[in-house]
Amino acid sequence: MDALSLLHDGLNQCALVIDRDGGLFLALLTAGLVGGVSHCAGMCGPFVLAQVSARLEQVPLSRMSEFHRLSGAAVLPYHFGRGTTYALIGAVAATVAGHVGALPGLRWLSVALLAFAALFFFGYATKSAVAFLPRLGGDGARWWSDRVSGLARPLFGNPVGWRGYGLGVALGFIPCGLLYGAVAVAAASGSALSGALGMICFVIGTIPSLLAVGLAGHLAGRTWRSAVGRVAPAIMLVNAGVLGWMAWKLVA
Repeated sequence: MDALSLLHDGLNQCALVIDRDGGLFLALLTAGLVGGVSHCAGMCGPFVLAQVSARLEQVPLSRMSEFHRLSGAAVLPYHFGRGTTYALIGAVAATVAGHVGALPGLRWLSVALLAFAALFFFGYATKSAVAFLPRLGGDGARWWSDRVSGLARPLFGNPVGWRGYGLGVALGFIPCGLLYGAVAVAAASGSALSGALGMICFVIGTIPSLLAVGLAGHLAGRTWRSAVGRVAPAIMLVNAGVLGWMAWKLVA
């Protein structure tokens, strides 16, 4: 089989996946866009700002340009690293859910995952989940976060290229309440490819808010949070409704 045939088959497979799980991908992209402003900008913002400062300090003032400022704020290797970790988590979760859901008597697993995600986003929209998010995982989550942060700390000194990518891979394993809901949606697909693509959509959704933080600091994050906060509940409610409808369709 030649390269063109492989490419053709790959594109056909992607088209089938998008047609089948497009609703999941859209829900995850939207969750990333809204959650990126209301949650990720505060939680991941310090990591982004630390990288931006370290990257820009390496550029002499005489050579500083708008391109250097924008590329420094984008921290693309870091986002590619996060995307790699999240895609891996989504693929593993979806594979496990797919195999478990195929067992006799456990076909309801995808329905349960979608229902959990729908309730999660409903709680996020109504603010009832906000106070609960930091407590997910308890002391175990905090212990794990401290260990991951400690391992990743040496990479902050020069977070460019592969070091920036490695930083994103490592920090992608830090527990995050919003991430749990996204993984539940990805796992509901039951397909490794759909789970990975869904989590990549989630990562893409979080990038604009983190780019704003990198460019203008936490002030931008607070400004965006105030603006998006007015429409975020409605968007999350729509997300919850779509996921709930998808769960119902699996039952009906």
